[in-house]
Amino acid sequence: MLKHLAGRLAEALVALLLMSLVIFLLSRVIGDPVALLLSDSATEADRQMLIAQLGLDQPGWRQYLTFLGNALQGDFGQSVTAGREDALHLVLSRLPASLSLAGIALLFTLVVGILLGVLAAVTRGTVADLAVRLLALLGQSAPSFWLGIMLIYLFAVKLGWLPTSGLGGAVYYVLPALTLGLFTLAAITRLVRASMLEALGSEYVKLARIKGVSEWAVVLRHALGNSLIPVVTFMGTFFATMITGAVVVETVFAWPGIGRLAYESIMARDFPVIQTVVLVITAFFILANLIVDLLYLAIDPRMRARS
Repeated sequence: MLKHLAGRLAEALVALLLMSLVIFLLSRVIGDPVALLLSDSATEADRQMLIAQLGLDQPGWRQYLTFLGNALQGDFGQSVTAGREDALHLVLSRLPASLSLAGIALLFTLVVGILLGVLAAVTRGTVADLAVRLLALLGQSAPSFWLGIMLIYLFAVKLGWLPTSGLGGAVYYVLPALTLGLFTLAAITRLVRASMLEALGSEYVKLARIKGVSEWAVVLRHALGNSLIPVVTFMGTFFATMITGAVVVETVFAWPGIGRLAYESIMARDFPVIQTVVLVITAFFILANLIVDLLYLAIDPRMRARS
């Protein structure tokens, strides 16, 4: 197990290093930050002085090595638009809002998705199964920006039940969490349904039924436990996807998270903040998958035997 963990950690470091290079290169092709920092009355001498201060007059490889060395020390530079605030501090200040929203959305999708998946499996071929599959299809087809706008129009504008935007009490989480979690809810529902159908047709379930075990005990004790292994496998990916996919949702609901910060930074061509946001998100994605690997080893004896 330790060997497996060491290998995964090495893969994570390589992936993070490659992502830092990709982000560094991409951020250089979306615009010129010098043009944003200089006033209209700035001279060419002012421009050259600012380029030298930012290190943009150095070769690309040297700029990357400088960026990488500073990043290892926790220095990701300063935002060029947010009053020269430290980029890492700016991203970390927005991170709790995104994590809380993604956590609530994931909890909602896990509870509802598992219940709907089990319901669809045990009522296979009925109206209930058809309704659940239709809901899953709609959930994976509806664009998040359109869904968010429709929910705002219905529950905030027309009915006046919920706030339209911002971060506050529990009611502020309802619409963005529902919008963010619907796609994952559909994925979990379909995944649980498929796993449950496979488990219900397995030999150990047939044996339990032959022994006279009640149907609900067969479903909950024997079939559901094994059906949740694929959900655990993808849970880290689901959580990381919610954080990375929150750019649109946070923009629609004016949610003060790193998704909205990423959008604002891209629009302003704020290189340091863009790099920091993407690297932080990448680190969370890698960490989430590493935790899921460890959970998978804990719940699946076959994986422990292989490792």
